[in-house]
Amino acid sequence: MSNATLDRVVKEITDEMMERKDRGEVATYIPELAGVDVNSFGLVVVDSNGHVAAGGDADTTFSIQSISKVFTLTLALGMIGDKLWQRVGREPSGSPFNSIVQLERERGIPRNPFINAGAIAVTDAILSGHQPKETLGEILRFMQFLSGDSSITIDEAVAASEQRTGFRNIALANYMKSFRVVENAAELTLGVYFHQCAIAMSCRQLALAGRFLAHSGRNPSTGFLVVPPERALRINAVMLTCGHYDGSGEFAYRVGLPGKSGVGGGILAIAPGKASIAVWSPGLDSNGNSRLGRDALENLSKRMGWSIFGA
Repeated sequence: MSNATLDRVVKEITDEMMERKDRGEVATYIPELAGVDVNSFGLVVVDSNGHVAAGGDADTTFSIQSISKVFTLTLALGMIGDKLWQRVGREPSGSPFNSIVQLERERGIPRNPFINAGAIAVTDAILSGHQPKETLGEILRFMQFLSGDSSITIDEAVAASEQRTGFRNIALANYMKSFRVVENAAELTLGVYFHQCAIAMSCRQLALAGRFLAHSGRNPSTGFLVVPPERALRINAVMLTCGHYDGSGEFAYRVGLPGKSGVGGGILAIAPGKASIAVWSPGLDSNGNSRLGRDALENLSKRMGWSIFGA
């Protein structure tokens, strides 16, 4: 694959998506996200040689929301290893991302680390033995390190908006606390969780941060091993099966790549051995996933032959 081919494909997909009218609806349950321009669209692909193909609003920052869960999962596995799986499962939920019903049936153990309850449990594991500010600083530095960009920050207005309106997440954390799945004070764990979801990044920064997952745990430009190869494989597996809530099966069917969405409209997708991809379009479908983001990734995967299910 030549750089020119990738550049052309990214430009053509971006041009097509910019013309689309059926963009979905922006998230409104977090008030700060309700004002985001639904017409925004960005796409960045970073290939194994470090070539960056960018289109549209590639350098506009947005709230990464649940995409942060990929990186907190990576940190938690690095800290406590497979013991984490005693507190959170690895199965698709089949329920909305903020459902409390499943928790009740399964004695406080969240189905996977990418629904809200599971991500709160993962954040709690990272927090143990630390102060919330230290933990949040560690998460932020990890994002800065992976992307090679120290300018990445937390959008405090979004974090405050989430804390004011996050009643369902507060309920989830306290319910898990009753089963000792959450070990720290629920309000401390939630404070870190709300702030990690409010990290603001551009498609370019996000695609660069995800490169280690596309290359067996290693940043191919620096050679630095972020995680062992098997752990990168496992994280990708959970992204494929659980990364899009109730739309995970549809995403696997259409796109055929591990991916993680966020209600800010972003999606991080991984083409193993080939590329790290970030797309942003804030209009969401009924499952809370970027409508045009998925369509753009489906188009990209088909045109580049990147589906993991291909011959």
